[in-house]
Amino acid sequence: MYRWVRAAGLPALALMIATLGWGGPLRAWQGAAAPQPTAWSDHETARFDPGTLGLNVDAAPDAAPAAPDPVPVVAPPPPLGELVETYAGAQPDDAEQGCLASAVYFEAQGEPLEGQLAVAEVVLNRARSGRYPATICGVVRQPAQFSFVVRGRIPQADRRSEPWRKAVGIARIAEKGAAPRALPPSVLWYHADYVRPSWGRRLARTTQIGLHIFYS
Repeated sequence: MYRWVRAAGLPALALMIATLGWGGPLRAWQGAAAPQPTAWSDHETARFDPGTLGLNVDAAPDAAPAAPDPVPVVAPPPPLGELVETYAGAQPDDAEQGCLASAVYFEAQGEPLEGQLAVAEVVLNRARSGRYPATICGVVRQPAQFSFVVRGRIPQADRRSEPWRKAVGIARIAEKGAAPRALPPSVLWYHADYVRPSWGRRLARTTQIGLHIFYS
């Protein structure tokens, strides 16, 4: 009888230990709703987010860069002949412009407009170079530089003539930089192509416009 009780008590003891040791989790499971089975079709249609898996996936591509602002289109300057008509006039704005117009009138009258502009630019280049007088009238009146100047005196131009009006227009254009330059700033000398001054051999020939050869 003792043996049977002892044999029967062992399973009961084991059941009691299991109940005491696992009572908390078992009771917690028993108190919660039973887990619901998931059909395979639910997995198939579920949205997959790789970011939740911690995988090294490429980030979403950046948005396309914004298109740069359009570059404003700058209209080219009008032709030189049109500019001359716009700026031409009988009366210079001041004495300096009058000296420049006189150089154009007496030195380049009858030359192409580009050649007249080039003569005006030589005068301005000299005044800005530091090697000649710093004023336009000082450059024009400098002895032995311009053949039309006699002992520092500039002769009177025919101010009613069309060549004078154009010379004033050229002088204004050159001073304002209203047209593309005919010559670089380094050009300080020129002469007519029918003369051969000795100093021309010591200089660098830049270009020829009309009858005038220009040097740096």
